[in-house]
Amino acid sequence: SMKVTINNKETETQAKTIRELAQKLDLPATGVAVAISNEMVPRDEWENTLITEGADIVIVKAFCGG
Repeated sequence: SMKVTINNKETETQAKTIRELAQKLDLPATGVAVAISNEMVPRDEWENTLITEGADIVIVKAFCGG
C-alpha cells in the first residue's frame, strides 16, 4: 500500500486509480468531485487516472437542495 493525503488526512490505500479509491471509500455514484494536486479530475477519467505515492487528493461532495 502507499501513503496519500485525502482531504488533509494522511491515509494508506492500495487503490491504484481514482475509481478504485472511490469504490473503497464508498463514494456515491454522483455528486462527488475529485481533485489531485488542485486539479479536478473528470469522472470519465477516474478509471485511467493513477494515484501515486504522496498524492494530495481532495474529495468534495456536492450538497443538493438548500
